[in-house]
Amino acid sequence: MKFEHWKWLLTLGLFAAAPLAAQSDMSTFPSKPVRIIVPYTAGGGTDTVARGLAQHLSDRWSQPVIVENRPGAATMIGAEAAAKSAPDGHTLLFSDSATFVINPHLSQKMPYRPLQDFAPIALVVRLAPVVAVSAALPVTTLSEFIAYAKSQPGKLSYASFGAGSYPHVVSEQLKRMAGIDLIHVPYKGSAAAVTDMLGGQLSMLIVTLSVFEQHEKSGRIRVLAAATDRRLSLRPDLPTAAEAGVPGYAVSVWFGLAAPAATPESVLDRIHADVSKILANPAYRERYVTALSLEPGGLSRAAFAQLLKDEDARWGQLVRDSGARSD
Repeated sequence: MKFEHWKWLLTLGLFAAAPLAAQSDMSTFPSKPVRIIVPYTAGGGTDTVARGLAQHLSDRWSQPVIVENRPGAATMIGAEAAAKSAPDGHTLLFSDSATFVINPHLSQKMPYRPLQDFAPIALVVRLAPVVAVSAALPVTTLSEFIAYAKSQPGKLSYASFGAGSYPHVVSEQLKRMAGIDLIHVPYKGSAAAVTDMLGGQLSMLIVTLSVFEQHEKSGRIRVLAAATDRRLSLRPDLPTAAEAGVPGYAVSVWFGLAAPAATPESVLDRIHADVSKILANPAYRERYVTALSLEPGGLSRAAFAQLLKDEDARWGQLVRDSGARSD
């Protein structure tokens, strides 16, 4: 047989073997330790949920799943590192919705493009944002707080964690929709803001329920309404803000898992399926969802991808309305 024939047969054999090799690689995922990048410091809510997820994935995969904290630049350092990692499923990003749908509207110097550079995998948990006020105020419902704020324009205050943070953007949204005038006071975190609420120096904060629970029990902070589009499963007695006086008001914040955009579909499907099983595990839900006053996530990969597109548009408008910029 002529050399050209051998060369042709060899090439044909290589092409035929390629899909089998790829299939074999995918069936053995993960073939090495998996890294989950969290763009926040250790110990926070995002990190805690990620570490619980990592442990359960490690048990399922019989491979180490390591959480790597890469904080800085409003999550952009960690997100960029994840986006530029090898697209093989062995490096993932776990972060809150700000990384994916808020930051792109705050900065013109983004080192990554969330909707283009990541493949959405799973919506893991939803936060439970609520409208809470200092017990020093003479109000017990959201409608009473709105009426009281209207009677004292520019005299009450609300906290955020800096311009463009979700408490800032959604508080500005509440101001516009309720027709009230509140002073914005930025803090570095929830602890200092809550301290000032307890002392009566700060009027309102919109953030996840777990921040307020112990102080609500002691009667020093009043949780007036859920800021979500439906009542919280943990607090079905608590009305939503829409029910309590601000029709149409709703806040959506969550923690999600994503991979570099070119990651094979079979790997993404495998990770999504295993995460879904973990979310259905009562032990995981009790320790990392219920105990943290979070709501379970869910959604198919396609539904999560659509959520990102919808929320990118919605948060873009909210950020523009708030006037926030980070650069």
